[in-house]
Amino acid sequence: MALASLPKVVLGSIAFAVFWMMAVFPSVPFLPIGRTAGSLLSAVLMIVFHVISPDDAYASIDLPILGLLFSTMVVGGYLKNAGMFKHLGTLLAWKSQGGRDLLCRVCVVTALASALFTNDTCCVVLTEFVLELAAERNLPAKPFLLALASSANIGSSATPIGNPQNLVIAFNSKISFPRFLIGILPAMLAGMAVNMVMLLCMYWKDLEGVAPDAAGKQMSVVEEGGRSPSVASLKSPHPFNGTTADDGNESMMEENISTKHPWFMQCTEHRRKLFLKSFAYIVTLGMVVAYMAGLNMSWTAITTAIALVVVDFRDAEPCLVKVSYSLLVFFSGMFITVSGFNKTGLPGAIWNFMAPYSKVDSAGGISVLSVIILLLSNLASNVPTVLLMGNEVATAAALISPAAVTRSWLLLAWVSTVAGNLSLLGSAANLIVCEQARRAPRNAYELTFWNHLIFGVPSTLIVTAVGIPLIGKM
Repeated sequence: MALASLPKVVLGSIAFAVFWMMAVFPSVPFLPIGRTAGSLLSAVLMIVFHVISPDDAYASIDLPILGLLFSTMVVGGYLKNAGMFKHLGTLLAWKSQGGRDLLCRVCVVTALASALFTNDTCCVVLTEFVLELAAERNLPAKPFLLALASSANIGSSATPIGNPQNLVIAFNSKISFPRFLIGILPAMLAGMAVNMVMLLCMYWKDLEGVAPDAAGKQMSVVEEGGRSPSVASLKSPHPFNGTTADDGNESMMEENISTKHPWFMQCTEHRRKLFLKSFAYIVTLGMVVAYMAGLNMSWTAITTAIALVVVDFRDAEPCLVKVSYSLLVFFSGMFITVSGFNKTGLPGAIWNFMAPYSKVDSAGGISVLSVIILLLSNLASNVPTVLLMGNEVATAAALISPAAVTRSWLLLAWVSTVAGNLSLLGSAANLIVCEQARRAPRNAYELTFWNHLIFGVPSTLIVTAVGIPLIGKM
């Protein structure tokens, strides 16, 4: 794409800078409006400055991703009612050797789950659960939130259904699911291990922790940047059904299954609970199978959410209230802002300048290509980067060999996905973890841009470098 006119480039860059400033400093003294309003402000500036037209702005909003986020939040609410997190907590805590062991388990479970459920889905479902898991053991939230976000990104690189940019790559490259998995799996496993070791090294002393007492009561944790939950907050009514948090998932289900449907009225209480729990697990498993079969991810997730709402046979408002609508608005503004920035031609100009030095037939060329992908993925987002660079990289690789074409696509998938760990704004998964943690009804924690950057930069560079030699080797 050619560089736009100078006024358009300057004004578009200013609007994009506003987005970055509000995302990094959501409470700046001169404009303390927060990330969501800041995202909308930058989107409006893109239109006011005539960088992007109103029609193009609306068209740039990625409705499939918004639909996927919305529906997975709904599905996550029903899985929570079905006691999934209780069982997952038991699995993670089984014969646990302390905070360090628990952190490793979170990394492994998140990475593997993200390859099948997508990274955004895992972050939506697991953020509040990870916060509670850490608080119960008097452990700091920050290492576990970083483990969740970074492992979700790394794990999602292994499959075409792990994240949106991999879907684009798999569609454009025609690489099959098994070939994609085999080509990236070694790099994913190595990257997951390296990322886990780096977390342990950076937060070794912070992960001492204290085991929960015999009664299983949650212990509050106070740390820099976080908010300690009061005793009252731990006893507050649950937003789904009015029960207290200490009542547990069993009483939660007991409240939620009340209905006048004749079939339910003829069943015992135990059978009704078992039916609703079983149905939640079965349709969620069906959702994963549909993902692997290549069905549309957004509509698959929406169908799953609606199936749960209908079979629950109650007013769905208590569940829908739990959806983070501000997060959906934030992403809408971000899509418009990123689209406007791409229309300035700056991301394309960067690629055009560096393309001659980015051949995949040498270590130096691969290194330059990786740096460009890392840079553009954090400036223009990973999906636009893949759309911008995919065909160009594949065309250049075709001059070398057919095998080089496949490897170039897989390299693009690996680097653009791991690039999401560089900064808080690098991927949707990071932002989901940040916003979900900040708005959590209990054990809320503010994961700042700088807290993420301190770990994200070294982790991204090392994990990317470790994985590149392993791409396409199997």
